[in-house]
Amino acid sequence: MKIGNNKYIIAIPVIAASIGAAVFFAQGTAAEDEQRGTVKLSDLRKDDPLVLGDPSAPLLIMEWGDYQCTYCHRFHQDTRDSVLSNFVATGKARFTFMDFTLNGPASVLAAEASYCASDQGRYWEYHDELYNNWEGENTGWVNMQNLKKFASSVGLEAGAFDERMKTHKYEQMVINNYKFGQSIGISATPTFLIVDGEGKALVIRGAQPYETFDTVLSERLAQLET
Repeated sequence: MKIGNNKYIIAIPVIAASIGAAVFFAQGTAAEDEQRGTVKLSDLRKDDPLVLGDPSAPLLIMEWGDYQCTYCHRFHQDTRDSVLSNFVATGKARFTFMDFTLNGPASVLAAEASYCASDQGRYWEYHDELYNNWEGENTGWVNMQNLKKFASSVGLEAGAFDERMKTHKYEQMVINNYKFGQSIGISATPTFLIVDGEGKALVIRGAQPYETFDTVLSERLAQLET
């Protein structure tokens, strides 16, 4: 992953077959795979600061979210820490966040701010600060005054942060992330892709309880061990 025109420049196979109400299996034909490519763990830089976890972990959890989304906020508050503690901290999976800005310009602005924070090594701190200060969808809480306040709260140098926000350094990247998500079948937030080393993915849709993640991840890890 890199900060640039896109976080990813490749795609995953399209979502094809349903396994359950919230969980789907993403598997394309050989021709589709050749055309679209696959997201593989080996495609991630080993030292990527925007990906949490052990580089040798067998799975990648890719959350597609919107900082204004009610259910993304619910996942962040209720479930994410348990997923990180039980799967990422234990070396079983890596975790990353992909912007899918369904809620319009304010969501784009919040995502831009997270990447401006990443320039100072505070991406995840700012990511958490946004969700910890969530006040609903398009209620006005995402504004420059608040984004600057969040920057101060996580220890960013104000001048550098302000300059990057004024020039909208990462606006196009955020827009490209949204287009990329659409191209691989993402249509709602949060959506989670559980990607293995071969680029095959399980998909969890919605702010499911921790038990859903535990079941899906544990079963997939067991399959990989056989």
